[in-house]
Amino acid sequence: MITRRQFVELGGTLAAVSALACEEAPPQLASLLTPATEPVAPPASDDVDLVSHVVGRLSFGPRPRDHANVRSIDPDTDRAVERYVDAQLAPEAIDDTAVETRLRRYGELEESAGELYEYKEQVLLASLTSAAILRARYSERQLHAVMVDFWTDHFNIDSAKGDCRWLKAADDRDVIRAHALGSFPEMLRASSLSPAMLWYLDGRVNRYGAPGDRPNENYARELLELHTLGVHGGYTQQDVMEMARALSGWTVRSRREVVFGLGKVEFHPEWHDDGEKHILGRVIPAGLGSRDLDAVLDLISLHPSTARHLATKLCRRFIADDPPATAVDRVASTFVSSRGNIAGTLRALFATPEFMRVRRTKLKRPFHFVVSALRATDARTDGGPALHEMLRRMGHAPYQYPTPDGYADDETSWLGTLLWRWNFAAALASNRIAGTHLEPAAVRSTLGGEAGLRAHILARRPTVAEREILAAAPDSLPLLLASPAFQRY
Repeated sequence: MITRRQFVELGGTLAAVSALACEEAPPQLASLLTPATEPVAPPASDDVDLVSHVVGRLSFGPRPRDHANVRSIDPDTDRAVERYVDAQLAPEAIDDTAVETRLRRYGELEESAGELYEYKEQVLLASLTSAAILRARYSERQLHAVMVDFWTDHFNIDSAKGDCRWLKAADDRDVIRAHALGSFPEMLRASSLSPAMLWYLDGRVNRYGAPGDRPNENYARELLELHTLGVHGGYTQQDVMEMARALSGWTVRSRREVVFGLGKVEFHPEWHDDGEKHILGRVIPAGLGSRDLDAVLDLISLHPSTARHLATKLCRRFIADDPPATAVDRVASTFVSSRGNIAGTLRALFATPEFMRVRRTKLKRPFHFVVSALRATDARTDGGPALHEMLRRMGHAPYQYPTPDGYADDETSWLGTLLWRWNFAAALASNRIAGTHLEPAAVRSTLGGEAGLRAHILARRPTVAEREILAAAPDSLPLLLASPAFQRY
């Protein structure tokens, strides 16, 4: 007799097969997978133009038709870009049927925390990784996908630790994706009570039993250092200890301890230090019980140091590795005035002169590079094991970074992956990646020929030196994908 889990896993396999080729897909899916065939105009300037810049920064890279599609929104380029940004900041209004259809094969990722324990941990990690690749490749809600990537590192959880093997799937859905463009205070609270986070940073064992007991400071320290105020945010070791006291008593039911209610988050008053606390110069009165959590989150979620820490990280992601102080100031101010509204904060960032002026300065991280190559070439992919292995070799396997700070977002950390990127470009261009297929002739046709392909991938017309190198190559596509220009966004 087939089990429920086996049924889901078998369904995922069949769905993966059908999604690989339009001719094998059911009729209702084929229309979503069949691309349009009319040629489009690629970028036509010698420098990266406004459309290429903004689409490149707000997405995992433009597809062959994206530049022309944005230009068609309004005859005035500035207004067209403004409307594109507005649309990406309101993802709930964007039809994402195509990617949602592809993700139905991963029904296990929609299970409750307790139900996730029914699945093999390797199945869940593979499904999470494939779903992340497919969303980044196919979703029309590109800015949301980019911010999911950002927050996944900000609230990093290594899926290899303890019950995180099962619970990270719920964290990805209920914390990261649910709040990626919403309210930071709400996201912070959701993260603090995430079963996976309680496991990963040992909040579940932060228990107070008698006077003199020392609380477990692990989550409290990372909450202040990484999630909110930042390492230079003005807190002290005493603040960390007092924060740990305030967070004591919360736990999650573990498979090592119980049979029923796995993954359920609970507050145990008998494990909570209910005395008075002094944090960041403020007094948290005694007797609040579980409300201590809300009191400390209210104190730190919109703190000026939190605003500056997050503004710096956002400007690093969208502007430059060394973010300009004027942009950071403006973004931090908007974060506070909007009470942590993430979409509003990003709108302020995208309106800064620094964002508009600084173009193609950021080196793509491996995940970004791989997905941008898939998007640039209109490659069909199942997001499967072959891509997982390539990301692992590049040191950027999703959900597998061991320390709480998450994968780095600076050029120096990723320069050692260039050889692997070149290998990937060559394999993709020659259709040597299992589960992934592209049609170079069709892409060239869409872009009006070889010149259009070059302008599309480089986001501008090639330089004289680039033209000479490309002219000498039997196939320009792998060189274009491996080029220094395509490595940046």
